Amino acid sequence: MKKVFIVAALALVGFCTTSCRDTKTETKEVVREVEVEKEVPVEKESEGILERTAKEVDKEVNKEVNEEIDKIGDDN
Repeated sequence: MKKVFIVAALALVGFCTTSCRDTKTETKEVVREVEVEKEVPVEKESEGILERTAKEVDKEVNKEVNEEIDKIGDDN
């Protein structure tokens, strides 16, 4: 009879300690959308540094050529 009470008491204690545990953990997932502005336009991204530099130099040369043409003046 004592063995039955001991086994019953152990089963009751085991049941009480395991059933009270919270096995589920709640997690919150926060998603934030951030817009990022790119300074370089899409068309320039496909070009290499040499092409971009050449365009800048070409602009400067054209500017200087236009200034020289203006200095010479119109012959008409």
